[in-house]
Amino acid sequence: MNWIQCTFFFCCLVFISGFTFRFLRTDFLGKYRPPSPKKHIHSTNTPPIVTNNPKFTEFLKLIEWPEPPSPVKHFNFSTDPRKCGYRLPNPRGTYKVGETLKVEITARDQNGRLKEYGGDFFQAKLHSPKLKAGVTGKVRDYGNGSYLATFLLPWTGLAQVHIRLIHSSEAVDILKKKRESFPEKVFFHGFFHSNGSSEVVECNIKITRNDVCKYKDPLSGDTWECVKPQRLPCDSWVHHSMGGYRKVTNKMEDLLLSGSVTNQVVPGSIPPINVTSDNSTLGLTSNLTVCRPGQEPPKPSGFYYNDVWTSLTCTARHFPKPSDVLACLKGKDIHMFGDSTLRQWFEYLEKFIPSLKRIDLHVNYKSGPLLAVDPNAGLVMRWRGHGLPLRTGKTMVSDLHYEGAHLAGIGGGPQTIVALTLWAHFTTFPVSVYLDRLERVRQAIASLLFRSPETKVIIKSANTGYKSIYGSDWLSLQLDILLREAFKGMAVTIIDAWDMTSCHYLPDNIHPGPPVIRNEVDLVLSYICPT
Repeated sequence: MNWIQCTFFFCCLVFISGFTFRFLRTDFLGKYRPPSPKKHIHSTNTPPIVTNNPKFTEFLKLIEWPEPPSPVKHFNFSTDPRKCGYRLPNPRGTYKVGETLKVEITARDQNGRLKEYGGDFFQAKLHSPKLKAGVTGKVRDYGNGSYLATFLLPWTGLAQVHIRLIHSSEAVDILKKKRESFPEKVFFHGFFHSNGSSEVVECNIKITRNDVCKYKDPLSGDTWECVKPQRLPCDSWVHHSMGGYRKVTNKMEDLLLSGSVTNQVVPGSIPPINVTSDNSTLGLTSNLTVCRPGQEPPKPSGFYYNDVWTSLTCTARHFPKPSDVLACLKGKDIHMFGDSTLRQWFEYLEKFIPSLKRIDLHVNYKSGPLLAVDPNAGLVMRWRGHGLPLRTGKTMVSDLHYEGAHLAGIGGGPQTIVALTLWAHFTTFPVSVYLDRLERVRQAIASLLFRSPETKVIIKSANTGYKSIYGSDWLSLQLDILLREAFKGMAVTIIDAWDMTSCHYLPDNIHPGPPVIRNEVDLVLSYICPT
């Protein structure tokens, strides 16, 4: 069979698969204050999260966050990153690889007064621009304006502490309340066509009015609603697209979320840390086992050195040449479901492997489906956007498949790879919406692994990059915690993209730069081909 015949064969398979699913529809200033037994203060203004699933209560405890004692009445009472500071309590001349570095952070408001409550969202990393090295730090909130950042020292040479205030506690409080109270701040369009007539209406997960068209996927159970067109029937819904963003903040809230106090570097006077060791990083990785499903990433899950990610979860490999990657993926049937951050994996592999050719399916590139094949290697690779809600351009509804429904159509097996991510398009919705979706996806993956235990399932975590009311690192982190918990104990692989993006030298971007993507893909391949 020549290449043209193979291409025709795969196109036929894609057409048949597409037709089937069209049919189914689917924180140095001031004195550091040690921890006190102060309890977290919870505002009574936060709307309750409504869910009918009792087990979700345990999930919600994982994302509890301290709130300000009362709504902020003046901007000057909020945390000021320029007046915050950090210090090293017991500085030394040298440190050893594998030791822990502790840094005390003190939060102050716009007037320079010490904060008396917690809830600020700090991000911390240890890095070396010269070595292109970085590792994330873990920040502990003592609930009284004092925080402790803890770092593993994983490489020899100099390392610099870097602390950022992503959001003040006051800003976090806004993000949380707007998430739960205003899910319609992002809206979508539904395009209806029938007998030469067309109408465009508003759609969303839930429409708060009576005249609505309700849709439910027969396989996954996912639902969607659109305002009922004036003249056309509900079954004439043909296209979907992003509609727009609604403003849901007032002037005070805009100030608290403004760029001058968001994602700002906290000043500190800690000189570069000198780290020494005879064995370099060998002691950190000597006891690791090969990469396999079900391994829970530690904190940190790895670090960069010379721009190469070293996993602390397993003995990860690196694939510097296209032939190395192709040898790993030979004969593989790859299914990717998710957002554009997962599409970056597809794009990297398509560009890196010369013989991997994309077939134009004449669809919206941003939502897919996308297909690339290498007939000689027996490699088929697909990516498609996850089901609604999906912020994308005008797309055929029949091309949008819910993850649970599509997974039901995958037989699985030792040559089948399923890669999934689900978070970025859910940051604007109440947490209960996300938990419901996670449960359905988890059930679908459990079914897939039951019928085909040798199928490799890879879950990409959230990554950093969002900094607005519609998508924030804090909102993403909340969903990421839930995502990891949902798949805990299952024979799946979690790729810790959060660590890999939060400590890299490149600026935060919801779509990480090429060096980050290369390291992410190398880690994925380490699980597919561990030896």
